[in-house]
Amino acid sequence: MAQKYYDLIEYLKSLEADVLKFYEKGQSAAGTRVRKGLSELKKKAQDIRNDVQEIKASRKAEKN
Repeated sequence: MAQKYYDLIEYLKSLEADVLKFYEKGQSAAGTRVRKGLSELKKKAQDIRNDVQEIKASRKAEKN
């Protein structure tokens, strides 16, 4: 589980170059890549959220 979190962080770091190109250099194509990357980041974060929810539910079920 922790690996997914670290993968998420690494993925976010991989977007940095395009973020800088968009905001500092004004490259519109980099903005498109940033938007696409953030959409993928959202999917990865949602996957982690789902895992957390499943683990919480299973722990609760074990207690009962």
